[in-house]
Amino acid sequence: MITTDLTPGSPCWLDLGAPDVRAAAAFYGAVLGWDFESMGEGGGMEGGMFKKDGKTVAGLGKLSEEGARSAWMIYYTVTDADATTRAVEGAGGTVRVPPRDLGEWGRMAQYTDPSGGQFAAWQPADNKGFELADEPGSLSWTELYTSDAAAARQFYGSVFGWQFSDMEMPGGGGTYTIITPAGLTEDRMQGGLMQLGEEDLSLTDGRAYWHPVFAVPDCDAAVAAVTENGGSVQMGPVDAEGVGRLAVCLDRAKADFVVLTPSSPS
Repeated sequence: MITTDLTPGSPCWLDLGAPDVRAAAAFYGAVLGWDFESMGEGGGMEGGMFKKDGKTVAGLGKLSEEGARSAWMIYYTVTDADATTRAVEGAGGTVRVPPRDLGEWGRMAQYTDPSGGQFAAWQPADNKGFELADEPGSLSWTELYTSDAAAARQFYGSVFGWQFSDMEMPGGGGTYTIITPAGLTEDRMQGGLMQLGEEDLSLTDGRAYWHPVFAVPDCDAAVAAVTENGGSVQMGPVDAEGVGRLAVCLDRAKADFVVLTPSSPS
């Protein structure tokens, strides 16, 4: 499970680049019950923080990269962003944003894996990351869709030291790989990766991509809020045995995410 102790290799932050910050803030407020606190000068809406029950859960900023699609970026805790950058390059990945300091908050870098999946590293200083996780309205899982699961395991294992275990999906749906941070037991599993054909990765023209899974108290109500507020549904809602009820959604700008109502413990 994702926690806020933010051990190395675990998710610690996520932010959304959106073409219309005001529209994105309204959308996620309606779907996930988030409040938005602008960090723009004079109360502007060019960027800020999403909060749930007064706790910071994610960031939101203006999409500024020319030709980029609106998407969630997931950050993983590291002890040395420069060493992580060298590991990424040594494993065949590329550096999108070289390590840089963000004031007294910490040091960040962004990367692309060999199959096109984008992700980021966060070396914390005063700011450790999100303040709420694995609760309704917060990040509860991370997931990579890729056309080459074996290559992804090799790459991310080299960069983060992640541990992997495979499970067969019900109904012959293929193999799903569970991700756990180095040195931790599987009760701290934090995400998964799944191999799909390039034709099934239409959002990114066949490239791999990460997306967040947000816990919600009622998946169907969340899906209704998605469609009522200009988003769409790619899949679901469906019941996944041992996982819960989930749906794969797109926001107004086609950024993908999952809403999940976890199964009650038996």
